[in-house]
Formats: sequence, C-alpha cells, structure tokens
Amino acid sequence: MKILVANVGSTSFKYQLIEMEGEQTLAIGKVERIGSAKAPLSHQVAGMPAVIQEIDAPDHTAAIKQVLALLCDPRAGCIADLSQLSAVGFKAVHAGCLSGAVLVTDEVITAMEEYNDVAPAHNPPYIAAMCIFQSLIPQTPLVALFETAFHTSMPAHAYTYGLPYEWYEKYGVRRYGFHGASFRYICERVPQILGVPKEGLRLIACHLGGSSSICAIQDGRSIDTSMGFSPQAGVSMSTRCGDIDPFVIPYIMERKGLTTREIRECLIKRGGLLGISGLSGDVRDLEEAARSGDQRAALALDVFVYEIKKYIGAYAAALSGVDALAFAGGIGENSVEVRRRVCSGLEFLGIRLDPQKNNCRRVEAIISRDGARVKVLVVPTNEEIIVARETARLVGILQEPRRK
Repeated sequence: MKILVANVGSTSFKYQLIEMEGEQTLAIGKVERIGSAKAPLSHQVAGMPAVIQEIDAPDHTAAIKQVLALLCDPRAGCIADLSQLSAVGFKAVHAGCLSGAVLVTDEVITAMEEYNDVAPAHNPPYIAAMCIFQSLIPQTPLVALFETAFHTSMPAHAYTYGLPYEWYEKYGVRRYGFHGASFRYICERVPQILGVPKEGLRLIACHLGGSSSICAIQDGRSIDTSMGFSPQAGVSMSTRCGDIDPFVIPYIMERKGLTTREIRECLIKRGGLLGISGLSGDVRDLEEAARSGDQRAALALDVFVYEIKKYIGAYAAALSGVDALAFAGGIGENSVEVRRRVCSGLEFLGIRLDPQKNNCRRVEAIISRDGARVKVLVVPTNEEIIVARETARLVGILQEPRRK
C-alpha cells in the first residue's frame, strides 16, 4: 500500500510517498514560494539523484500537478501511474469536534470551513489542496488526520474553559490542542528508546518550532496541552502571540479602531517572538542578534524560554511528577541553547542536563546526565508516518467489505 502524505502551507506543498510494507519512504519533496513563476522544487526518490529546479507555480493546483507528474516520471519517479496510490493522507488541523482520521467528503470540508477564522494559516490551504486532489485523482481515497485527535483523551477539567457553558454546548468552545501527530510519535518513540512500557510513564513533550506547544502525557495519552481552541494559544511562537489576557484584544481594537480581521492578523502575523523583538520570529536570528547585544532579541528569547519552563512546571504538577522530558520540532531538535536554558533551574524536578550530550542536532539522543531521575531526550519527530499509518488503517477498514 502506497500512501502519499501531504503537508500544505499557504505558499508551500511538502510531500512524502511511503510504502507501508516496511514503512519505507519512496519519495520526498517540497515546492516553496507557490504563487511565483520561479518556485523552488526539490524531489528525491530513494537511491536516485535529487531533482532540484524552479517551476512555474502560480497556485497550488499547478504545484501539485507537477509533483504528481514527477512521481510518475520514468526517469525521476517511483510509480508507474497514479492508480498505484492507495490514498492521500493530510495532516489536517481543525474541524472542531470532528476529529480522528476521516475520509474527506464535502461534509468534512464544510466542517473545516467553519473553523477557517480559528486556524486561518492552516485550514484554507488544506481545504484548497483537498479539493485539488479530488479533482485530479477522484478515484483515490483522501484521508484527513486532524491534529486535535491525540488530545481527545483530555479530561473535561482540562479542556473546559471558564466561560458560559452554553458556548461549549452550542459552539464547541473548548481546549482542543494541536500537533497531535507529533505528540503521538513522541509518546510511542520515547518508551522504545528508554526500554520501558508507556503504561506508568509520565512524559512532558515539547514540540518547539515556528509553531510550538507543550503536552502532558500519562500512559501514552494526552491529559493536557498548551494550545487551546485555536493554534494561537500557549507559549509565544514565531509570529503568534500565545497566551494573553483576553481583555487586551477589545482594549486595543477600540483604541486603534481595528476590525476583527485586522486584530486577528496582528495576533497571528505580528505577535510572538517577532512582535517582541521587532526583528524576526526565527530563533536562529534572535540568538545571533542577542549575542551581538540586541536587547529586544534577548528579551524575546527570555520570554520563550520562561513560558516553556512554566508549562513544564505546571504539567509536572498535573502528572504528579515527571519521568521523561522530550524535545522535538525544528527548535527542539536543533537549538542546543534553548534546551539548555529550558532545563536550567529545573533540577528540583530531577531534570539534569549533560552539556556534552546536549551538544547535538537533528539526532535522536538521551541528553540527561547518567543517573538523573528524569530522562531528557531529543526526538526528531515524524508526523508523516503517523498520518500514513492512520490513513492506511482507515483505508484498510473501508476496503474490508470488498475483501469479504
């Protein structure tokens, strides 16, 4: 069974083609700067030279068409034709109470559209891509695995807001949580690395990147997470504000005369590390600027680290202790300094980092000191394999009656 996993951004399309027997990646690639006549494309088939070129990609339809053509290309591809695709899996984000792995239908797309304003950077591009695939390969099943799925195990006291309860009953206002595929991979992989069962393991997972969230995991199940009704909540992110006093919003709207669309734009694209520093939302840029004496860049990093530490402390309390702390995502996997700063001062929890072991990037590693009570790990996450597995599982169930 061959599953194409689609990761869609507002100006990008990333993909992996995975052969589920042996979970082998057959092809991986991406198109960036979609909307440009010179969009960079990279395409790599296992055992073959990479294809690096610029393509005319005025929209996602053009980009996806060229990717599908490459996959079938006799010289650069790995399948004879598109009929060999068993399904396309999407790392979908938000459809409210609709969660888990579901077959993409018009009803599912409508449910996603209702949350476009809640996840404006994610839902519209995914909806567009799903419609494109429906048009280009209508006979191929499309499956959406929603990022909220992993967090459906949260207890009511963790997902309920202090708001009129009818808002939850009528409008689904509650904590949903995101980065579900990443957290599921982490909570499966950490017990394997440590050689312990997931039952009884108290794990705090930090997915840190342009989008960041923290998750408290007990027995392999999410019991709380930092993102909420939208991917906007939690720690300050690259350009997203994270947790703020809700009264800031009407206060600023009234004084600046902003519309809801304008304030939403500010919170999503002008907040977070970029908003604090006035320079960049990229931690690498901020670390370089801070070393050169930029005080606002240093402040942005201070805020980022401090908020992560607060969540770790809170989740240690929610879990009644902690056995393992895992870092994933672009920042979590690569920033030696962020990991060091986050762990510094948490020795009272049993977290003791080994400086030499911590000096690693993009590799799976245990970076805590030998004998430390809490194991600290770097786990390069693999969201695509989680999407592929769930897609294959659902397609297998759908095909079961035919076999009978």
